[in-house]
Amino acid sequence: MYFSNMDWTHLLNLEFPQLPLDAADEAILKELAHKLQDNYPYHSPDYAGQMIKPPLPLAQAAHWMTSFVNPNNHALDGGRATSALELETIQALGTMVGYSQPLGHLTSGGTTANLEALWVARQYHAKTVVLANEHAHYTHSRMSEVLGMPFQAVASTENGSMDLIALETMLKELRSEGVNATVVATLGTTGMGAVDALEDIVPLAHTYDARIHVDAAYGGYFTLANLPFNTLRHFNAMSSANSIVIDPHKHGLQPYGCGAVLFKNPEEGRFYKHDSPYTYFTSDQLHLGEITLECSRAGAAAAALWATQQKFPYVRSGAFAKRLNASLEAAKGLKRSLIAKDWWVLEPELDICVFSLPGVKASEISALNRAFFEQKAKENLHLALFSLPQRNCPWQIKWDIPSLTVVRSVLMKPEHNDPKLWDRITSA
Repeated sequence: MYFSNMDWTHLLNLEFPQLPLDAADEAILKELAHKLQDNYPYHSPDYAGQMIKPPLPLAQAAHWMTSFVNPNNHALDGGRATSALELETIQALGTMVGYSQPLGHLTSGGTTANLEALWVARQYHAKTVVLANEHAHYTHSRMSEVLGMPFQAVASTENGSMDLIALETMLKELRSEGVNATVVATLGTTGMGAVDALEDIVPLAHTYDARIHVDAAYGGYFTLANLPFNTLRHFNAMSSANSIVIDPHKHGLQPYGCGAVLFKNPEEGRFYKHDSPYTYFTSDQLHLGEITLECSRAGAAAAALWATQQKFPYVRSGAFAKRLNASLEAAKGLKRSLIAKDWWVLEPELDICVFSLPGVKASEISALNRAFFEQKAKENLHLALFSLPQRNCPWQIKWDIPSLTVVRSVLMKPEHNDPKLWDRITSA
């Protein structure tokens, strides 16, 4: 259940009978509750802008409860119970993507998770070049820079997915120079929701001895959904990748921050091995600190994710998958409503819908879309904007500026599958 009409003022009346809070503490909490009201209505269907999905109340409760008893998931010395829960959650995620015995752990989010995946790739070849879709998340180039790894953006096709011809040209050139490559395939770009053709990338990468990393931070869970075959086949190919990143704090109903990195080969844990003279003495079992770059990590995220997995197992016919299917249907429904009212709209692959008011010149259309976005915000209907490159624009317009500002909606909540909401969005 989501709190569509959530009133933050209820926090002002909370009582904490089991916590040793004095009057001064309660006054501070009341002031904080008041300050927290200055926020977007993330829990409401009226928020259909960025990739922010309300966490499951069960997950929130589990996270809050665990924060009082778990100090550290780095070692069994500090988080024995939650370390076990984290390994269990990783196994569930691994099974979902087709890994039988995954090595992995939770992180603060997709950025750190992708950093670790690229770091492991670098352990094999110090001069590995990272190749990613030009629409891949901007942090890939940033993390590559941190790791001292050259980064090259691969051109996209009109629908926003990686251009395979461009990719092969780059792989061939690097191989001729004796340079190794790591191909980052994005399953659900953050701008357009585009899905890279992973099933076709796999044999191409193998031909040129390239490592494959899948950034499924946003779209990973859609492997459980009723996707069209031509999209689902790329999600089914995740089991062929060397590493995968998924963000449970996006479609996984978790509080921030909760990301996950998975490695297909558990032997890659050897790259993490290190000496620690003051930890790892309480058990001969695997300690999470021995397979992570981070040191201290709270176990609350593991407990919250574990609780959610108990309520919503990762099966294609289950209740969790139905939530994802509702989001897919919402994007399709919004597209139909937009077309019926003569809007321009891109074909959504997942639950992200990109659309535009029609016009002649790019600058004029961009201004119209920005004005529309601002008007909807005044109506307490929160959308987003996206800078659409010429390469990905299917509409015939006069290009007097480099890119087109369009409207973007992320339909992550089951409540977004509502014709009344679509009508509100499409009414200019």
